[in-house]
Amino acid sequence: MNLPNSLTVSRIFLVPLLVVVLLTKFEGRQIFGVPNELVGAAIFGLASLTDWADGYVARRRKQITPLGQMIDPLADKLLTLAALISLVQLDLAPAWMVAVLLGRDFAVTGLRSLAYSRGVAVPASPLGKIKMVAQVVAILALILAHGQMREFYLDRIGQTALWIAVIVSLASAADYFRRFTRILHPRVAPFPTARERGSASRTSQATSRSQSATNRKPA
Repeated sequence: MNLPNSLTVSRIFLVPLLVVVLLTKFEGRQIFGVPNELVGAAIFGLASLTDWADGYVARRRKQITPLGQMIDPLADKLLTLAALISLVQLDLAPAWMVAVLLGRDFAVTGLRSLAYSRGVAVPASPLGKIKMVAQVVAILALILAHGQMREFYLDRIGQTALWIAVIVSLASAADYFRRFTRILHPRVAPFPTARERGSASRTSQATSRSQSATNRKPA
């Protein structure tokens, strides 16, 4: 397994650790004297950093593999799924907004898998990247706004970023669906009707007779 794929797998292993840190009621809400909000934010930040690092290393070393292309989106979905559901459990994020974000991710993942099964690779949408950045900002801010580190401005930043993520998510979902429809169901020129075929045949015959008559005229 190359380095980019190892980074992706490490992100998957960080997911259950993140859930344990966020949802377990530690004594004094601290882990070895450190507020568990800081520990959770550090774990999520590290996992998000591996998302950027594995893509950068894969492109730099030209180590893009089918395995990496398959497990990288899966690792991203698992990470955001775990973090967002944890935020709902902690009453830090509205359940309906999280449902929209997760529903969009599963729908797009299914469509991309369908396109891949037909031998078509669909690149990530720029809107999807903006949505991912907004999600990361929202999750980090909302985690840090919880418990002993509760700050009004962090909560505002998190909620604003979450709204941006939802709006951009819906826009990017529409863009993906449009592109998938064009890829999987390309427009095919309609077959001519019997009347159109007959008209075309008569026109072709008339043109042939006219050319033949012209060729027979004396010079």
